[in-house]
Amino acid sequence: MMNDDEPVTAGESISKAPATVLLVGDPRLRRVATPASLDEPGLKDDVTRLHATLARFRAVHGFGRAIAAAQIGVARRFLALNLGEGPFTMFNPEIVWTSGEKFTLWDDCMSFPFLLVRVARNASISVDFEDEFGRRQCWERLDRATSELLQHEIDHLDGILAIDRALDRDSIVSREIFESMPEHFARLVDFP
Repeated sequence: MMNDDEPVTAGESISKAPATVLLVGDPRLRRVATPASLDEPGLKDDVTRLHATLARFRAVHGFGRAIAAAQIGVARRFLALNLGEGPFTMFNPEIVWTSGEKFTLWDDCMSFPFLLVRVARNASISVDFEDEFGRRQCWERLDRATSELLQHEIDHLDGILAIDRALDRDSIVSREIFESMPEHFARLVDFP
């Protein structure tokens, strides 16, 4: 385990070279990630690279709140997030509670930024994870936006893509078509 004065953080993420985000079809996206150990050699560099990748993607595409290590070919269970308060890392996240209520939304993904997929997600979840110091934490009964995001990212750690969760054959659309008919597509989901 890392010492408390040496957390696994993303503090250098902007200065490190970002990785290439794997695109749909790459078999590495289908691997089930193994647990991350905070004292694992190279983990700190992988975390830094993942955060740099998220920061670059946000700068280029204008969206992206989180990315799973699997999306840069690292088969370890950790996520890089930026929910507006700076970079944050979740290690070994696990959904420990789900609401009975579901909702539909158009999901997008860094691994297929040219598509949107209509999926159903749990309206609220609780997630247990380790922070950068190795302390167990639980985010409980999260709001819809954070819940759907973490369901999407944890799916990546299990080799599952949003296209696997498409509601039907008409639930995968190109971003170009989606953006040309926003009112039409907004009527097809519960959550914009």
